[in-house]
Amino acid sequence: MSEVTKTQEAPEAPVGKSGPGRSWLRFLSPDRGHWLWIVLVIALILPFQLVPFRVFQLTMVLVYAVALLGLNLLVGHGGQISLGHGAFFAVGAYTAAIMMDRWDTPYLLTLPVAAAVAFVLGLGLGVPAARLHGLYLALVTLAIAIFLVPLLKRFEDFTGGSMGLTLAKPQPPAWSGLAEDQWLYFLALAVAVAAFVLVAGLLRSRVGRALHALRDNEIAAEVMGVRLAFYKTLAFAWSALLAGAAGCVYTWVIGFVSPDSFTVNLSITLLAGIVVGGLGSQAGPVLGGLFVMFVPSFAQDVNKGAPGVIFGLLIIVVMYVAPTGLAGLAGRAARSFNRTLRKE
Repeated sequence: MSEVTKTQEAPEAPVGKSGPGRSWLRFLSPDRGHWLWIVLVIALILPFQLVPFRVFQLTMVLVYAVALLGLNLLVGHGGQISLGHGAFFAVGAYTAAIMMDRWDTPYLLTLPVAAAVAFVLGLGLGVPAARLHGLYLALVTLAIAIFLVPLLKRFEDFTGGSMGLTLAKPQPPAWSGLAEDQWLYFLALAVAVAAFVLVAGLLRSRVGRALHALRDNEIAAEVMGVRLAFYKTLAFAWSALLAGAAGCVYTWVIGFVSPDSFTVNLSITLLAGIVVGGLGSQAGPVLGGLFVMFVPSFAQDVNKGAPGVIFGLLIIVVMYVAPTGLAGLAGRAARSFNRTLRKE
């Protein structure tokens, strides 16, 4: 064989560095988005493999994930703080409940209205919040979560007062062949996918870049021409919109709303969920939803007398082991595993 032919041959891939045997590592790399498709395929299969109660739990995980997605947009990407996110969740839930109970509105039409009402309220809160920082902003948002419960009890003609409102759950259409729990799961999944796509597009736009600039350094962002008050207000509005949408789906799934379901504990739990899940990460809202759904029930099983103590201790342990949240811990573990395999 001539020297020219030899030089034209492709070099052999180094063992352990590349080649077909390592393509799956690149595909599952935490720096790529392929894992989202894998999670989506698994999510489509799960409701046909689990008992109804587990399907219900996963449905609630999706509901919380949508709410945490909005909180992640505000806290993780915008650098703001909110201890009143549960209030917007309640606004979406009650908007849907009142429309379905008082006006017999088709449940699908309640979703855009609930999201719009929460968006407007978030916009109204965002105006004064744009002038506040840190502890002051946290106290204002906390106050909203505190006075919401007595406010809902006061307007008994609309909200049902302390007794709340009981609603009929959406029934699956005959052509679907699905059980009620499966239909509600797929409704929640559709809303969650749409919400994640919306936020992904938002973060890739000028709005996302402005929010990141605000989070990193407000002074530098203002020097670069970012309108601080405008984007802070917009962050609150978009965050509230997603919380309202989650609250609407919550009403579909539970079929009941009452003021005691939306106390200040809900806002604190949601904030803990996104911090534990991973601020500013794609997987953070999903992992946070799993945490919010399953950890309190686990704490209840461990100690029925003091579930809050167990819940708090678990948060401390997770924050000690994974300061950047479960998403950061999973990312580091995956990268370490990939590096180990490449060295073999």
